[in-house]
Amino acid sequence: MTLVRTSREVLLKPLQAVSGIIERRHTLPILSNVLLQRDDGRLTFVATDIEIEITAGAVLDEGSGPDGVTVGARKLLEILRALPEGAEVALTAADKRLQVKSGKSRFNLQTLPREDFPRLAPPEGDSLRIELPQKLLKALFALVQYAMAQQDIRYYLNGLLMLIDAGELRVVATDGHRLAFATRAVAAEEMGRQEVILPRKTILELTKLLADSDDPVAIELSASQAKFTFGDVVLVSKLVDGKFPDYQRVIPAQHPKRLRIGRAQLQHALQRASILTSDKFRGVRWVLTPGSLKISCTNTEQEEAQEELDVAYSGDALDIGFNVGYLLDVLNNLDSEEIDCALGDANSSALFTLPERDDFKYVVMPMRI
Repeated sequence: MTLVRTSREVLLKPLQAVSGIIERRHTLPILSNVLLQRDDGRLTFVATDIEIEITAGAVLDEGSGPDGVTVGARKLLEILRALPEGAEVALTAADKRLQVKSGKSRFNLQTLPREDFPRLAPPEGDSLRIELPQKLLKALFALVQYAMAQQDIRYYLNGLLMLIDAGELRVVATDGHRLAFATRAVAAEEMGRQEVILPRKTILELTKLLADSDDPVAIELSASQAKFTFGDVVLVSKLVDGKFPDYQRVIPAQHPKRLRIGRAQLQHALQRASILTSDKFRGVRWVLTPGSLKISCTNTEQEEAQEELDVAYSGDALDIGFNVGYLLDVLNNLDSEEIDCALGDANSSALFTLPERDDFKYVVMPMRI
């Protein structure tokens, strides 16, 4: 039975959108497969890793009755990529095989029953829904996602806090050493409150799939799931079950030492100094005195780097150390010309904000040097 006959590009785009979450090795073979479903002029691709499910569709030129099959996602993707642009492709299912036919090329792939393909159950209870431009959500994620933990035993840190409250969307990420916070006003259908922790993998996948456009993305948050709908893509994710730290207590409010500095100027100085840091010890030392910020580092081979920047600062002197990677992460993801820095003493965290704005905050703990 011919499942679909269409151009290579019609199949390739949705398959690429869903295949990013498929792991190469699975205890369940069917999780390496993608579910192809055809129904009334539409072809849908579905992939899942049990925690996340992505659906992407394509409109077909001809309508026909419902049918479906599951097939190895990586092999089908590589075959379609290898075919010439604009090639017509026919997918035919028969005898537990899917034949991919294009011109004089034939590929017979093994299939598994679509009835065995696991789907995420719909959430129970109420959900809160908001809609915003894709580029806004993508920019919010970029402002904080680098601060997410990786494989921390505190599993609730291996993700991102998303909070909708009174028409405001807040995102927060922390790994225990630094914290990034960003917020934007959004239009919610109901002025309710919903707080969820999204898994790290979900955030990374959304960052790849969201477009830099004003096209909308609809977000629905429930007690057990988050659903993102944009373009022809629907991503549903389970949530991390845990209590996220109280980020508001972490953000310092009364640091007396304040300076404003050019973002690119500081970024380039740190990049140069970081050349002489070692992989194991990424520390840089800041010596702040009236009118001057000296940045220095040494390594185990007794090599030394030093940078000096002129800054508009007239407060008390300060000698403090930071992980240079944590500083570069935030500077690489901001696009402002200047950045404000508030400091306490050598044992207090530093607060980075944007001039005349309170919709972004970055807190980084000091380190002994």
